[in-house]
Amino acid sequence: MQHTVKDVITFDGVGVHSGRKARMRICPAPANYGVWFKRVDVTEGDSMIPARFDAVCDTRLCTVLGNADGATVSTVEHVMSALSACGVDNVLIEIDGPEVPIMDGSAEHFVRGLAKTGLLSLDEERVMIRVLETVVVDGEGGARAELHPADEFEIDFEIDFQDPAIGRQHRVFKVSSDGFVDDIADCRTFGHLADVERLRAAGLGRGGSLDNAVVVDNGRVLNPGGLRHPDEFVRHKILDAIGDLALAGSPVMGRYVGVKAGHGMTNRLLRALMARPNAWRFESAETPVVPLVARDRRREYTTQVA
Repeated sequence: MQHTVKDVITFDGVGVHSGRKARMRICPAPANYGVWFKRVDVTEGDSMIPARFDAVCDTRLCTVLGNADGATVSTVEHVMSALSACGVDNVLIEIDGPEVPIMDGSAEHFVRGLAKTGLLSLDEERVMIRVLETVVVDGEGGARAELHPADEFEIDFEIDFQDPAIGRQHRVFKVSSDGFVDDIADCRTFGHLADVERLRAAGLGRGGSLDNAVVVDNGRVLNPGGLRHPDEFVRHKILDAIGDLALAGSPVMGRYVGVKAGHGMTNRLLRALMARPNAWRFESAETPVVPLVARDRRREYTTQVA
């Protein structure tokens, strides 16, 4: 069945790119509502923004959604990843600024909020998108993104960076709520020290710090606490891919392969899939949402599904 949250969940923080503070509230919504963002600070024009692939208007280092009246919300991928992996189908996300709070640079705070509040089962079946034919998009430097038919949602990701602190990393992840929390949710966004000034000159990265991103420089990880996982970088790319694929509007049943891919390529891949009606179909989802049990370095927490 479809699910929403039992109660309002509130997050306060700063946008990693805008540097602006924002309060975000994840609110319950009825069946078949989907996920929508509402810019509560927008007083003229339409303030409602759908969390859909065809509303993506920018993918420079993050995913930005927008509507026809010019209202936008950026860096949606982490909260979308948490909602998708935890089995949340319908919510209204109210936000009083242009960017989702970055929190610690991962999806962990969002998962904790969902775990504390719990999920509510609704009286409508969940519908998923089953991939029927392979779809591929290519990018520069050997970058590639693919979707293949499969009987489960799986992410296969490979990255290759010149900085030896990152290097080449590869991981395959079968998406599940408990696996997401244990292996993916706490993995932070990352960047290079040399890129900081370039990003800020372009109006990006103004809220970034060692508190909300992993920063590397010529083989060194500059964060005092180091990495949370030896391959935290590729795990975060998997987190991003789950969030960007959630913009399909329904859970995807298929195998995603990303090679040096980013937000833009994943969005292009979804657009290519949807443009081929014979490559996918809607089906009733057979896998139920199960209570989420998470074990991390600090404590155990559980979401109850009512």
